[in-house]
Amino acid sequence: MAFCPNCGTQVNDGIQFCPSCGTAIAAAAGYAAPQQPVQAPPAQAYQAPPAQAYQQNQAPPQQFYQGAPMVNDVEANKGMAILAYILFFVPLIAGTHKTSPYAKFHTNQGTILFCFAVAWSIILSILSAILVAITFGVGAYGLASVFSLLISLLYLVPLALVIIGIINAAGGKMTPLPVIGNMFTIIK
Repeated sequence: MAFCPNCGTQVNDGIQFCPSCGTAIAAAAGYAAPQQPVQAPPAQAYQAPPAQAYQQNQAPPQQFYQGAPMVNDVEANKGMAILAYILFFVPLIAGTHKTSPYAKFHTNQGTILFCFAVAWSIILSILSAILVAITFGVGAYGLASVFSLLISLLYLVPLALVIIGIINAAGGKMTPLPVIGNMFTIIK
């Protein structure tokens, strides 16, 4: 019996190549193979290649981690992202949405929120007018005040979305607003 000089597998006499690794067996050529298996050299630790510096005219690639872009973009444009939910047109006028993916995302969310708030107010005003007219026509004055209170509470939905958007922008997240955030993209 011989052992493979490369991997140490036991090889039957008369076999010219190791069945495990395919190495030629020296015993077939007249060389006496060692009786002990040959140990493989110790594995070397992986070393990462050295980091390369970017040229001044070359922008670093955008890297995303769990929905958040590079830290530099977030920190530099966090104020504009927050402002996009209060006065959506300020980042548009400043042009921040053209240079920063983070500001662009939140400006788009703020613009969608503004359009939603306008449409929501119109719908609630019409619904309120219809319900109040019906309840006053029937003479149910108490029911009219209940409907008015409920509709007044529905006016708080856009405010809740503004708060959610500001929290996301201040936290460095690019998370769409609930329900309306993924409906469409206004700023491309």
